[in-house]
Amino acid sequence: MSNDKKIHRVPGGLNELQMKGRKVVKLGGRQIALFLNDMGTVYACANRCPHEGFPLVEGSLDQECILTCNWHNWKFDLDSGETLVGGDTLRGYPVEVDGYDIVLDLSDPPQQVLIENALKNLRASFDRHEYDRMAREIARLQQAGGDPLEALRRAVWWTYDHMEFGMTHAYAAAPDWLNLRKHHSMGDAGLELVGLVEPVAHMAWDTQREPVYPYTNNFLAFSPEALTEALEAGDEATAVALVRDGLRQGLGFAEFEELLTRSALAHYQDFGHSLIYIRKVGQLLEWLGNDVLEPLLLSLIRSFIYASREDLIPEFRNYQPALEEWDGQGAQTITMEELTGLTVNQALKRTCQSSAHPQAAFHALLGALAWNMAHFDLDVQNHTNRSVSHNRSWLSFTHGLTFANAVRRQCTKFPDLWPQGLLQLSCFLGRQSRYVDQQLDLTEWSVENPESFFLEEFSCLFDHGQSEYIVACHFVKTLTSVNEEFRAFPDAPWVPILLTAMNRFLNSPIKGKHVLRIARQSLSMASMGD
Repeated sequence: MSNDKKIHRVPGGLNELQMKGRKVVKLGGRQIALFLNDMGTVYACANRCPHEGFPLVEGSLDQECILTCNWHNWKFDLDSGETLVGGDTLRGYPVEVDGYDIVLDLSDPPQQVLIENALKNLRASFDRHEYDRMAREIARLQQAGGDPLEALRRAVWWTYDHMEFGMTHAYAAAPDWLNLRKHHSMGDAGLELVGLVEPVAHMAWDTQREPVYPYTNNFLAFSPEALTEALEAGDEATAVALVRDGLRQGLGFAEFEELLTRSALAHYQDFGHSLIYIRKVGQLLEWLGNDVLEPLLLSLIRSFIYASREDLIPEFRNYQPALEEWDGQGAQTITMEELTGLTVNQALKRTCQSSAHPQAAFHALLGALAWNMAHFDLDVQNHTNRSVSHNRSWLSFTHGLTFANAVRRQCTKFPDLWPQGLLQLSCFLGRQSRYVDQQLDLTEWSVENPESFFLEEFSCLFDHGQSEYIVACHFVKTLTSVNEEFRAFPDAPWVPILLTAMNRFLNSPIKGKHVLRIARQSLSMASMGD
């Protein structure tokens, strides 16, 4: 962007201002609003309100030089340039009066100033979660010639230590939004902007009004064994100090990935989120570079520390014995049909019987998970009279597919971890079996043309209409995972049911707030003295 002087003269402009007090001039492709106050001072600013573009020349100017946009009551101090009510900054222009001519300097500030102003204002938009302002500031960043991905880099740094329990879906979905932006925007600037605003706004939402939850600044001599031990012990301070030393030594994500993958699969924890997050951090680093390695890695470590341990609850108590029995010798062939309808214990046992063929077991499990999701009983989602233990939603089923995608990717890199990955998928599969409608007619959800299906559904994500970020991000995460599995195995027997499941999910109602369910479950707990 040029920093050359752009001086424009408005001949006789003062005459009209003295008669009307205001006027609009069009110069250099811009609309400039001119105002004359009672003291004889001339002010010039952009005519379009930075909020939604309504004409400020139709606003109100008081004796203190406060300009009010009468559409939404935003207020700007024309003397100081400060926004008093509202968010975005109003662009003002230097003015000189030469006789009755008005001389305007429309020169742009230096490019880096414009870029940093956009980023500063983007940060300010987080406090009240002004989604539309976030979009405008990222658009201004691009207009100034800045790297639009810098908005995400800054957002990671602004938010990582405001996440009390570590990484959230906001980071995990970010690479999928960026992938959507790159491959499905078709050069449409509006669609491209969506792929930037959605992940940034999700990060802002997950940390809105959250204080800083500081990470230790200490350093301890890094070793893989010490970090593994700290993660196993749930010792965040030690784990972070070890990671900081590893980063100081110049270690990259590749040097941490295997260790973290093993820690994520050491237990059936957080229903597989830990493993998914590892894969997503790697992908996000490919987009944003190592400038965000530290905050992403620290938030990932914290999420490990706070991860739940599902293998310790009664429902999954047979996971560890099954893992100990896994010998890699089970030679029985396995199909997805055999796994549908099984309980957790039955699924664990059946998967072990095919331990000699982990890839075949994976395909059978993925197919069965897709079958369960396709047959999800919506009455379960909508119930109001069951206990908390029966609370299930579409997202309870989509997670099985994203977890399966992460299992395949990470266990292909580290093949000795297939037993853990497959048995944890078996746990997830068995948990779902109680919440399906086996007689459900899926005819209307079948997908005849996979290529057309993906093209249409990816395009729809740019205008998803979901008010909850957690739902929107599951749309993009799950569709991305399903697309990856389809591309890897286009002729697999589970492809039809997988696409059917995805089609039904994307086009079925999602109940966002369970008002009556929560009320009744709360009354039940209170009546028992809990």
